[in-house]
Parts: sequence; structure tokens; C-alpha cells
Amino acid sequence: MGMKDAYENKLEAQLEEWKTEVNKLKAKAEKAHADAQLEYYKQIEELRAMQLAATEKLIELKDASDDAWEDLKAGIENAWDSLENGIKSAISRFK
Repeated sequence: MGMKDAYENKLEAQLEEWKTEVNKLKAKAEKAHADAQLEYYKQIEELRAMQLAATEKLIELKDASDDAWEDLKAGIENAWDSLENGIKSAISRFK
């Protein structure tokens, strides 16, 4: 397995972990009071948009040649950092 493949696998695993966290937030939202639900759903919508952006970056990475993938790495890590920070913020906000 090359560096690119290992990096892709790491990113895919992280996306799955974050998907699980967002689903947990959604489950909490469904049990919350109406006012809190609105906040939950707004946050979840933002996280889903970030997930989509991160997934698109992962697709770009998979489509990139072995030589070009390093050039995409900074943009990918930026998307990942945004999503990670958003999820951490949402989790701590809705505890």
C-alpha cells in the first residue's frame, strides 16, 4: 500500500467516525425540546455541508495521480480541520 492509499484509508475512516458522531447528534436532537431541536438541526445541517465538502475533497484525492495528490493535501486537510472543529464544537455545545 502506497502513501496515497494509506492517506485515503485514514481519511475514509475519519469520515465514517464523524458520520457516526453527527448521527448521534441527530438522535439527541430528536429527543430535545422544540427550541433546542432547531439549534441541533441547524448545527447538523452545517456539519452535513462540511461532510459533503470533505467527501468531495476525498473524491478529488482518489482521482488524482500518484504525483499530484500531494498538491491536494493542503486543501483536504483544511476541509478536515473545519469539519473536525465543527463536530467538536457541536458535541460540546449540546452535551
